[in-house]
Amino acid sequence: MASNTFAPQLKIPATYMRGGTSKGVFFNLSDLPPAAQVPGEARDKLLLRVIGSPDPYGKHTDGMGGATSSTSKTVIVSKSQQPDHDVDYLFGQVPIDQPFVDWSGNCGNLSAAVGPFAIHAGLVERVPQNGMATVRVWQANIGKTLLVHVPMQNGEVQETGDFTLDGVTFPAAEIEVDFMAPGEGAMFPTGNLVDKLDVPGIGTLDATLINAGIPTIFINAQDIGFTGTELQPAINDNADTLTLFERIRAAGAVKMGLINTPEQAASRQHTPKVAFVAGPAAYVASSGKTVAKNDTDVLVRALSMGKLHHAMMGTAAVAIAAAACVPGTLVNLAAGGCERESVTFGHPSGTLKVGASARHTEQGWMVEKVTMSRSARILMEGVVRVPF
Repeated sequence: MASNTFAPQLKIPATYMRGGTSKGVFFNLSDLPPAAQVPGEARDKLLLRVIGSPDPYGKHTDGMGGATSSTSKTVIVSKSQQPDHDVDYLFGQVPIDQPFVDWSGNCGNLSAAVGPFAIHAGLVERVPQNGMATVRVWQANIGKTLLVHVPMQNGEVQETGDFTLDGVTFPAAEIEVDFMAPGEGAMFPTGNLVDKLDVPGIGTLDATLINAGIPTIFINAQDIGFTGTELQPAINDNADTLTLFERIRAAGAVKMGLINTPEQAASRQHTPKVAFVAGPAAYVASSGKTVAKNDTDVLVRALSMGKLHHAMMGTAAVAIAAAACVPGTLVNLAAGGCERESVTFGHPSGTLKVGASARHTEQGWMVEKVTMSRSARILMEGVVRVPF
Protein backbone atom coordinates (compact mmCIF):
# COMPACT_ATOMS: atom_id res chain seq x y z
CA MET A 1 0.00 0.00 0.00
CA ALA A 2 1.49 3.31 -1.10
CA SER A 3 1.89 6.02 1.50
CA ASN A 4 1.65 9.74 0.91
CA THR A 5 4.75 11.87 1.43
CA PHE A 6 4.34 15.25 3.08
CA ALA A 7 6.92 18.01 3.32
CA PRO A 8 8.24 18.80 6.81
CA GLN A 9 7.30 22.05 8.50
CA LEU A 10 9.42 25.13 7.90
CA LYS A 11 11.34 26.38 10.93
CA ILE A 12 11.62 30.16 10.89
CA PRO A 13 13.34 32.27 13.59
CA ALA A 14 10.69 34.42 15.27
CA THR A 15 10.01 36.43 18.40
CA TYR A 16 6.63 36.67 20.10
CA MET A 17 6.28 40.11 21.69
CA ARG A 18 3.82 42.27 23.52
CA GLY A 19 3.80 45.91 22.60
CA GLY A 20 1.37 48.16 24.45
CA THR A 21 -1.99 46.36 24.56
CA SER A 22 -1.21 44.17 21.52
CA LYS A 23 0.79 41.02 20.79
CA GLY A 24 2.40 39.89 17.56
CA VAL A 25 4.89 37.61 15.86
CA PHE A 26 8.06 39.52 14.90
CA PHE A 27 10.42 38.50 12.11
CA ASN A 28 13.78 39.74 10.90
CA LEU A 29 13.25 40.09 7.14
CA SER A 30 16.43 38.13 6.36
CA ASP A 31 15.13 35.12 8.33
CA LEU A 32 12.07 34.67 6.12
CA PRO A 33 12.14 32.21 3.20
CA PRO A 34 13.35 34.00 0.05
CA ALA A 35 9.90 34.00 -1.57
CA ALA A 36 8.47 35.73 1.52
CA GLN A 37 11.16 38.39 1.69
CA VAL A 38 9.29 40.40 -0.93
CA PRO A 39 5.65 41.50 -0.94
CA GLY A 40 3.22 39.13 -2.58
CA GLU A 41 1.20 35.96 -2.31
CA ALA A 42 3.97 33.82 -0.79
CA ARG A 43 4.51 36.28 2.08
CA ASP A 44 0.79 36.62 2.77
CA LYS A 45 0.20 32.87 2.74
CA LEU A 46 3.09 32.32 5.14
CA LEU A 47 1.89 34.91 7.64
CA LEU A 48 -1.69 33.64 7.46
CA ARG A 49 -0.46 30.15 8.33
CA VAL A 50 1.75 31.47 11.14
CA ILE A 51 -1.24 33.17 12.77
CA GLY A 52 -3.67 30.33 11.97
CA SER A 53 -6.02 32.21 9.66
CA PRO A 54 -8.53 31.96 8.23
CA ASP A 55 -10.17 30.10 11.10
CA PRO A 56 -13.94 29.49 10.75
CA TYR A 57 -13.98 28.49 14.43
CA GLY A 58 -12.62 31.91 15.41
CA LYS A 59 -10.11 30.50 17.92
CA HIS A 60 -6.69 30.41 16.18
CA THR A 61 -6.12 27.03 17.79
CA ASP A 62 -3.67 25.98 15.05
CA GLY A 63 -1.54 29.10 14.99
CA MET A 64 0.12 31.89 16.95
CA GLY A 65 -2.82 34.28 16.78
CA GLY A 66 -4.95 35.07 19.80
CA ALA A 67 -8.33 35.26 18.02
CA THR A 68 -8.71 39.02 18.59
CA SER A 69 -7.71 42.02 16.51
CA SER A 70 -5.13 42.90 19.20
CA THR A 71 -3.37 39.55 18.93
CA SER A 72 -3.62 38.66 15.22
CA LYS A 73 -0.62 40.71 14.19
CA THR A 74 2.67 40.22 12.36
CA VAL A 75 5.73 42.46 12.09
CA ILE A 76 8.69 42.37 9.70
CA VAL A 77 11.78 44.42 10.62
CA SER A 78 14.92 45.00 8.57
CA LYS A 79 17.91 47.30 8.29
CA SER A 80 16.56 50.57 7.00
CA GLN A 81 16.75 51.55 3.36
CA GLN A 82 15.96 55.15 4.34
CA PRO A 83 18.58 57.79 5.20
CA ASP A 84 18.88 58.66 8.91
CA HIS A 85 16.83 55.66 10.05
CA ASP A 86 17.91 52.49 11.81
CA VAL A 87 15.23 50.02 10.75
CA ASP A 88 12.26 49.61 8.44
CA TYR A 89 9.10 48.31 10.11
CA LEU A 90 6.29 46.64 8.17
CA PHE A 91 3.04 45.70 9.90
CA GLY A 92 0.57 43.05 8.71
CA GLN A 93 -2.88 42.83 10.33
CA VAL A 94 -4.27 39.33 9.89
CA PRO A 95 -8.07 38.91 9.94
CA ILE A 96 -9.33 35.97 11.96
CA ASP A 97 -11.75 34.48 9.46
CA GLN A 98 -10.63 35.80 6.07
CA PRO A 99 -7.70 34.75 3.83
CA PHE A 100 -5.78 38.00 3.39
CA VAL A 101 -3.28 40.21 5.18
CA ASP A 102 -4.17 43.88 5.53
CA TRP A 103 -1.10 46.08 4.92
CA SER A 104 -3.02 49.39 4.81
CA GLY A 105 -1.88 50.87 8.14
CA ASN A 106 0.38 50.82 11.16
CA CYS A 107 -0.03 49.33 14.64
CA GLY A 108 0.81 51.98 17.20
CA ASN A 109 0.96 49.55 20.11
CA LEU A 110 3.45 47.22 18.44
CA SER A 111 5.47 50.26 17.37
CA ALA A 112 6.75 50.34 20.95
CA ALA A 113 8.09 46.79 20.56
CA VAL A 114 9.93 47.50 17.29
CA GLY A 115 12.72 49.38 19.08
CA PRO A 116 13.49 46.60 21.59
CA PHE A 117 13.20 43.93 18.89
CA ALA A 118 15.58 45.80 16.60
CA ILE A 119 18.17 46.08 19.38
CA HIS A 120 17.79 42.41 20.36
CA ALA A 121 18.15 41.40 16.71
CA GLY A 122 21.38 43.39 16.27
CA LEU A 123 19.83 45.73 13.71
CA VAL A 124 20.79 48.94 15.55
CA GLU A 125 24.48 49.80 15.31
CA ARG A 126 24.99 52.19 18.22
CA VAL A 127 23.20 51.82 21.53
CA PRO A 128 24.32 53.05 24.96
CA GLN A 129 25.25 50.64 27.73
CA ASN A 130 22.95 52.53 30.07
CA GLY A 131 20.39 55.24 29.58
CA MET A 132 18.06 55.72 26.64
CA ALA A 133 18.52 54.34 23.12
CA THR A 134 16.55 56.19 20.48
CA VAL A 135 15.71 53.84 17.61
CA ARG A 136 14.83 55.68 14.41
CA VAL A 137 12.10 53.66 12.73
CA TRP A 138 10.73 54.02 9.22
CA GLN A 139 7.10 52.84 9.28
CA ALA A 140 6.92 51.34 5.81
CA ASN A 141 3.13 50.90 5.61
CA ILE A 142 2.45 54.63 5.83
CA GLY A 143 5.85 56.16 5.09
CA LYS A 144 6.31 57.88 8.45
CA THR A 145 9.09 58.24 11.03
CA LEU A 146 8.78 56.90 14.57
CA LEU A 147 11.27 57.54 17.35
CA VAL A 148 11.19 54.72 19.89
CA HIS A 149 12.98 55.55 23.15
CA VAL A 150 14.18 52.29 24.71
CA PRO A 151 15.71 52.15 28.22
CA MET A 152 19.02 50.28 28.41
CA GLN A 153 20.64 48.64 31.43
CA ASN A 154 24.12 47.08 31.34
CA GLY A 155 24.02 46.79 27.57
CA GLU A 156 20.63 45.05 27.50
CA VAL A 157 17.13 46.32 26.84
CA GLN A 158 15.41 47.00 30.15
CA GLU A 159 12.08 45.19 30.04
CA THR A 160 11.00 45.10 33.67
CA GLY A 161 9.93 48.20 35.55
CA ASP A 162 7.12 49.89 37.45
CA PHE A 163 5.30 51.62 34.57
CA THR A 164 1.65 50.59 34.43
CA LEU A 165 -0.57 50.78 31.36
CA ASP A 166 -4.33 50.34 31.53
CA GLY A 167 -5.18 47.26 29.49
CA VAL A 168 -1.94 45.47 30.45
CA THR A 169 -1.99 43.33 33.59
CA PHE A 170 1.60 43.66 34.84
CA PRO A 171 4.01 46.62 35.09
CA ALA A 172 7.06 46.92 32.84
CA ALA A 173 9.63 49.47 31.68
CA GLU A 174 8.24 52.62 30.08
CA ILE A 175 8.92 53.16 26.37
CA GLU A 176 8.08 56.53 24.83
CA VAL A 177 7.12 56.59 21.16
CA ASP A 178 7.16 59.78 19.09
CA PHE A 179 4.97 59.68 15.99
CA MET A 180 6.57 62.34 13.80
CA ALA A 181 4.29 64.33 11.45
CA PRO A 182 1.66 61.58 11.74
CA GLY A 183 -0.79 63.11 9.25
CA GLU A 184 -1.22 61.22 5.99
CA GLY A 185 -1.53 63.78 3.17
CA ALA A 186 -4.23 66.27 4.14
CA MET A 187 -4.97 65.76 7.82
CA PHE A 188 -8.65 66.41 7.14
CA PRO A 189 -9.16 64.83 3.71
CA THR A 190 -12.48 66.58 3.02
CA GLY A 191 -11.12 69.95 4.15
CA ASN A 192 -13.68 70.08 6.98
CA LEU A 193 -13.28 69.66 10.72
CA VAL A 194 -16.83 68.25 10.86
CA ASP A 195 -18.65 66.63 7.95
CA LYS A 196 -22.19 65.50 7.38
CA LEU A 197 -21.86 61.76 6.79
CA ASP A 198 -24.77 60.06 5.02
CA VAL A 199 -25.01 56.45 6.21
CA PRO A 200 -27.50 54.18 4.42
CA GLY A 201 -30.13 52.85 6.80
CA ILE A 202 -29.03 55.19 9.61
CA GLY A 203 -29.26 58.77 8.34
CA THR A 204 -26.92 61.75 8.46
CA LEU A 205 -24.34 61.94 11.24
CA ASP A 206 -21.84 64.60 12.21
CA ALA A 207 -18.35 63.15 11.75
CA THR A 208 -14.72 64.23 12.02
CA LEU A 209 -12.67 62.42 9.39
CA ILE A 210 -8.95 62.57 10.11
CA ASN A 211 -5.72 61.09 8.74
CA ALA A 212 -3.31 61.08 11.68
CA GLY A 213 -1.70 57.91 12.96
CA ILE A 214 -4.38 55.97 11.12
CA PRO A 215 -7.41 57.11 9.12
CA THR A 216 -10.21 57.47 11.69
CA ILE A 217 -13.89 58.39 11.69
CA PHE A 218 -15.12 60.07 14.88
CA ILE A 219 -18.81 60.39 15.65
CA ASN A 220 -20.74 61.55 18.72
CA ALA A 221 -21.82 58.73 21.01
CA GLN A 222 -25.22 60.29 21.69
CA ASP A 223 -26.02 60.50 17.97
CA ILE A 224 -26.10 56.70 17.79
CA GLY A 225 -27.67 56.03 21.17
CA PHE A 226 -24.55 55.47 23.30
CA THR A 227 -22.93 57.25 26.25
CA GLY A 228 -19.21 56.63 25.66
CA THR A 229 -18.96 54.53 28.84
CA GLU A 230 -19.67 51.21 27.09
CA LEU A 231 -17.50 48.13 27.55
CA GLN A 232 -16.96 45.36 25.01
CA PRO A 233 -20.07 43.22 25.69
CA ALA A 234 -22.42 46.15 25.08
CA ILE A 235 -21.12 46.43 21.52
CA ASN A 236 -19.61 43.10 20.55
CA ASP A 237 -22.53 40.95 21.73
CA ASN A 238 -25.01 42.73 19.44
CA ALA A 239 -24.82 41.84 15.75
CA ASP A 240 -27.08 44.74 14.75
CA THR A 241 -24.80 47.21 16.55
CA LEU A 242 -21.72 45.83 14.80
CA THR A 243 -23.51 46.14 11.47
CA LEU A 244 -24.33 49.77 12.28
CA PHE A 245 -20.68 50.57 12.90
CA GLU A 246 -19.56 48.78 9.74
CA ARG A 247 -22.01 50.89 7.70
CA ILE A 248 -20.60 54.04 9.30
CA ARG A 249 -17.05 52.83 8.60
CA ALA A 250 -17.79 52.04 4.96
CA ALA A 251 -19.52 55.39 4.37
CA GLY A 252 -16.64 57.25 6.02
CA ALA A 253 -14.04 55.34 4.01
CA VAL A 254 -15.72 56.40 0.77
CA LYS A 255 -15.96 60.05 1.88
CA MET A 256 -12.27 60.00 2.87
CA GLY A 257 -11.35 58.69 -0.58
CA LEU A 258 -9.90 55.43 0.75
CA ILE A 259 -12.27 53.27 -1.28
CA ASN A 260 -14.62 53.90 -4.19
CA THR A 261 -17.68 51.95 -3.06
CA PRO A 262 -18.94 50.82 0.37
CA GLU A 263 -18.63 47.20 -0.70
CA GLN A 264 -14.85 47.54 -0.90
CA ALA A 265 -14.66 48.10 2.88
CA ALA A 266 -14.92 44.33 3.46
CA SER A 267 -11.44 43.80 2.00
CA ARG A 268 -9.94 46.75 3.89
CA GLN A 269 -10.75 45.90 7.50
CA HIS A 270 -7.75 47.51 9.22
CA THR A 271 -8.48 51.02 7.96
CA PRO A 272 -10.22 53.30 8.56
CA LYS A 273 -11.08 52.97 12.23
CA VAL A 274 -14.41 54.17 13.60
CA ALA A 275 -14.75 55.65 17.08
CA PHE A 276 -17.41 57.40 19.13
CA VAL A 277 -16.80 60.19 21.64
CA ALA A 278 -18.53 61.76 24.62
CA GLY A 279 -17.77 64.20 27.40
CA PRO A 280 -16.27 63.00 30.70
CA ALA A 281 -18.38 60.68 32.87
CA ALA A 282 -17.70 58.16 35.61
CA TYR A 283 -17.70 54.46 34.71
CA VAL A 284 -16.29 51.14 35.83
CA ALA A 285 -13.52 49.86 33.54
CA SER A 286 -13.29 46.24 32.42
CA SER A 287 -10.78 45.53 35.20
CA GLY A 288 -13.29 46.65 37.84
CA LYS A 289 -11.44 49.91 38.47
CA THR A 290 -13.61 53.02 38.79
CA VAL A 291 -12.75 55.85 36.40
CA ALA A 292 -13.95 59.12 37.93
CA LYS A 293 -15.45 61.90 35.83
CA ASN A 294 -12.50 64.20 36.53
CA ASP A 295 -9.97 61.51 35.54
CA THR A 296 -10.52 62.20 31.83
CA ASP A 297 -10.96 65.04 29.36
CA VAL A 298 -13.05 62.94 26.97
CA LEU A 299 -14.37 59.40 26.54
CA VAL A 300 -13.54 57.44 23.40
CA ARG A 301 -14.53 53.95 22.28
CA ALA A 302 -13.01 52.59 19.05
CA LEU A 303 -13.62 49.54 16.90
CA SER A 304 -10.88 47.47 15.32
CA MET A 305 -11.44 44.71 12.77
CA GLY A 306 -15.18 44.87 13.37
CA LYS A 307 -15.17 44.68 17.18
CA LEU A 308 -14.91 47.17 20.04
CA HIS A 309 -11.28 47.26 21.17
CA HIS A 310 -10.60 46.21 24.76
CA ALA A 311 -8.49 49.34 25.34
CA MET A 312 -7.28 51.64 22.54
CA MET A 313 -5.28 51.05 19.40
CA GLY A 314 -2.05 53.06 19.53
CA THR A 315 -2.59 54.61 16.12
CA ALA A 316 -6.16 55.56 17.07
CA ALA A 317 -4.70 57.22 20.18
CA VAL A 318 -2.57 59.32 17.81
CA ALA A 319 -5.71 60.29 15.90
CA ILE A 320 -7.50 61.13 19.16
CA ALA A 321 -4.65 63.38 20.32
CA ALA A 322 -4.39 65.10 16.94
CA ALA A 323 -8.13 65.74 16.74
CA ALA A 324 -8.33 66.88 20.37
CA CYS A 325 -5.68 69.55 19.73
CA VAL A 326 -7.52 71.08 16.76
CA PRO A 327 -10.34 73.41 17.93
CA GLY A 328 -13.70 72.52 16.40
CA THR A 329 -13.37 68.77 15.81
CA LEU A 330 -15.86 66.46 17.51
CA VAL A 331 -13.10 65.14 19.78
CA ASN A 332 -12.05 68.65 20.76
CA LEU A 333 -15.64 69.74 21.38
CA ALA A 334 -16.36 66.67 23.52
CA ALA A 335 -13.21 67.50 25.51
CA GLY A 336 -14.48 71.01 26.26
CA GLY A 337 -13.56 72.86 23.09
CA CYS A 338 -10.40 74.51 24.39
CA GLU A 339 -6.90 74.67 22.95
CA ARG A 340 -4.67 71.92 24.34
CA GLU A 341 -1.34 70.16 23.87
CA SER A 342 -2.38 66.87 25.46
CA VAL A 343 -5.51 64.88 26.17
CA THR A 344 -6.40 62.20 28.70
CA PHE A 345 -9.12 59.97 27.34
CA GLY A 346 -11.13 57.18 28.90
CA HIS A 347 -11.31 53.80 27.14
CA PRO A 348 -12.82 50.44 28.17
CA SER A 349 -9.73 49.43 30.19
CA GLY A 350 -9.04 52.78 31.86
CA THR A 351 -7.32 55.98 30.77
CA LEU A 352 -4.43 57.14 28.60
CA LYS A 353 -2.70 60.51 28.29
CA VAL A 354 -1.28 61.46 24.89
CA GLY A 355 0.59 64.63 23.97
CA ALA A 356 0.39 66.40 20.62
CA SER A 357 1.62 69.60 19.02
CA ALA A 358 -0.52 71.01 16.21
CA ARG A 359 -0.36 74.23 14.22
CA HIS A 360 -2.41 75.86 11.51
CA THR A 361 -0.60 76.49 8.22
CA GLU A 362 -1.58 77.87 4.83
CA GLN A 363 -2.19 74.27 3.78
CA GLY A 364 -4.43 73.62 6.80
CA TRP A 365 -3.87 71.97 10.15
CA MET A 366 -0.70 70.01 10.70
CA VAL A 367 0.33 67.86 13.65
CA GLU A 368 4.10 67.95 14.14
CA LYS A 369 4.39 65.19 16.72
CA VAL A 370 2.31 62.92 18.93
CA THR A 371 3.94 61.27 21.94
CA MET A 372 2.67 58.43 24.07
CA SER A 373 4.09 56.05 26.64
CA ARG A 374 3.76 52.28 26.17
CA SER A 375 5.69 49.23 27.33
CA ALA A 376 6.91 46.11 25.58
CA ARG A 377 8.63 42.84 26.30
CA ILE A 378 9.63 39.58 24.68
CA LEU A 379 7.25 36.77 25.59
CA MET A 380 9.03 33.98 23.70
CA GLU A 381 11.81 33.64 21.15
CA GLY A 382 13.05 30.77 19.01
CA VAL A 383 11.53 29.34 15.85
CA VAL A 384 7.97 29.19 14.66
CA ARG A 385 7.05 25.99 12.77
CA VAL A 386 4.90 26.44 9.71
CA PRO A 387 3.33 23.80 7.41
CA PHE A 388 3.95 25.58 4.13
